[in-house]
Amino acid sequence: MKDTYSGKEYIAHKDGCRVQTLKDHLEGTARLAGNFAGQFGKSDWGYCCGLLHDIGKYSKEFQEKIWEEGNQRIDHATAGAKVCVEKAGLYRFMSYCIAGHHAGLPDTGSSIDMEGPTLEARKRKKIPDYLAYRTEIEIPDIRTLPFNVQAAENPDFSMSVFIRMLYSCLVDADFLDTEYFMKNGRTERRSGEPLEVLSQKLEMYIADWLDNSDIDTINGRRTEILWHCLKLGTMKQGMFRLTVPTGGGKTIASLAFALRHAVENGMSRIIYVIPYTSIIEQNAEIFRRILGDQNVLENHYNVDYGDSEEMKPMQLASENWDKPIVVTTNVQFFESLFANKSSRCRKLHNIANSVIIFDEAQMLPNDYLKPCTAMLEELVVNYCSTVVLCTATQPALSSFFPDSREMIELCPRMEEQFRFFKRTVFQNIGKVSEENLIKRLSEEYQALCIMNTRKKAQSFYQRLKGDGVYHLSTTMYPVHRRRILEEIRERLKAGEKCIVISTSLVEAGVDLDFRSVYRQLAGVDSMVQAAGRCNREGKRAAEESVVRIFRFEEKENIPGQRQQTDVAEILLTEGWEISSLECVEEYFKRLYHFQGDSLDKKKIMNEFSERVYNFAKVGKEFHLIEECTKTIFINREDAAKEILFQLKCQGYTRTGMRKAGQYCIQLYDRDFDVLYGAGMIWPVSEELEDFYELVDTEAYTEEMGLILDMEPGMALFS
Repeated sequence: MKDTYSGKEYIAHKDGCRVQTLKDHLEGTARLAGNFAGQFGKSDWGYCCGLLHDIGKYSKEFQEKIWEEGNQRIDHATAGAKVCVEKAGLYRFMSYCIAGHHAGLPDTGSSIDMEGPTLEARKRKKIPDYLAYRTEIEIPDIRTLPFNVQAAENPDFSMSVFIRMLYSCLVDADFLDTEYFMKNGRTERRSGEPLEVLSQKLEMYIADWLDNSDIDTINGRRTEILWHCLKLGTMKQGMFRLTVPTGGGKTIASLAFALRHAVENGMSRIIYVIPYTSIIEQNAEIFRRILGDQNVLENHYNVDYGDSEEMKPMQLASENWDKPIVVTTNVQFFESLFANKSSRCRKLHNIANSVIIFDEAQMLPNDYLKPCTAMLEELVVNYCSTVVLCTATQPALSSFFPDSREMIELCPRMEEQFRFFKRTVFQNIGKVSEENLIKRLSEEYQALCIMNTRKKAQSFYQRLKGDGVYHLSTTMYPVHRRRILEEIRERLKAGEKCIVISTSLVEAGVDLDFRSVYRQLAGVDSMVQAAGRCNREGKRAAEESVVRIFRFEEKENIPGQRQQTDVAEILLTEGWEISSLECVEEYFKRLYHFQGDSLDKKKIMNEFSERVYNFAKVGKEFHLIEECTKTIFINREDAAKEILFQLKCQGYTRTGMRKAGQYCIQLYDRDFDVLYGAGMIWPVSEELEDFYELVDTEAYTEEMGLILDMEPGMALFS
């Protein structure tokens, strides 16, 4: 079709002498978006959304700009949204996706909005005439409903999730179709091997294990759990729990279930959601060893795929999670599901039709527990996903799901497994003075003591330090921590004296094995996880491996942990056996009851009601980790010096910042203010907000990391 004003074709993109016609781009995007939405049975919605998203480019103004290669901004996203609003009915829900396919999903706004970013304002916005689209594009029919409205617990929330999923299909399809044209088909994307192939690889890996039927041994018990997970993998999609004691082999067992389940149900991928990057790196390495590097995408802040040709497919896959195995963080997973920007939302449609495993499920964010569990319910009910909650300390979440929701336990003879794997005994030693605790620790040979705060850990280390005594906390940058951990492992393995004063960072994903553990009173789940560092290999009798719970005589304020410690203290006073499954369940029930409305502290669920959807507002407010810390770069190794030099000379790059993260620590505002006031830290550059360099080299030591015992006002005397 020729344009009447110039005789030229309507085009969407131009690259030198090459052009992509607008019709080709719309149809290509529509096909991709339709295929993506087909994963959850809504291909008609995806196709229609893709076909209408760029019809604003049919305007004379846009065509003049692209043919003449001008740089003026012309709104081409509002046109398709207007068409959907005018078409009315179900089409109006597509208007959010089309209006926001560049700027992000908008808030609904008010009927009095005449200008601004809201959908209501966009409906009234004057834009160039785009009606020439009718010469090439016919609006397709919508044949399906977004979801079963009658069965929906919260129809408005369900609609908000549907709009997000549809938006994801659109923006990923738009990116991919455009990328294919701009790179002339050479995109370097590789999706990895089919799950059937990966399932065969795992079965070969575990073949010898499955021969072990002696349930009186640790390996025999692990095999029993593994067999049961494989057996239940044939079940239909839904919600499952894998409640396995420490040492029960849950990583391989959960992978075995996921692969068998995905193959049986024709699912697309497996997504592991993990709270700590240390566990992510550990698990991802196991998966790569079994399944092959090309099949495992590790996606979190610390991973750096760089710009090399070899790593290009992984870098591209991190944009939309197009790999069979994805390993990511709670933060990345949930913040993407509640985001409104295209860069964060591209991956969402690839969460549909997936097996989603939450490792250390007790770490689901309490402040956002209601919206997070509501999202999990949506993924299972409307997006063909399976959710597995995997942990030794299972949170009591049944009350957050509909009464009809059955959660199937994957661990066989669960209570018996916990009795068999019991390796420690808990001892509540009550209130102790610091002097008494110092005396106890000085008499130990291989012991771990976990404190609730970084300052307390540093204080105790300074009083105990000597040969074989170590400090471990997030006051050390990651590379430093790993070095200290390796030294600790070597001493423990050699049977040498090793006393470690640490924060809670050792409670998950750190394979240390001490003869005894001391744990400052904390949440029951934290105390049980701490016990996993005592007699980890089961080489001693449980009675010889004591986990001592203590409190200090003076009250200590621990931000964000007061209710957890209060509930745990009550249970200890009542005489509950801390390590029992009954105690863990009772702890979470009481904790959730006490927290009440704070389980949705930002009132996220209220932002989607009465057909008002505040996508942009929620995208700004939904942050699992609040922005109350600043990043401090520690420049004390040659590799760190090189990274800092590049940042200062070349400016911010995502790759550079990821590399820098291995030499950074996070400081809370109070500690930051003290150090900044003393002139000990300084901004790296104006371009990098909240990114500072430690300039006082004496403030960081090999033993303790960044020293936090400075008091406010020190700057006056420095």
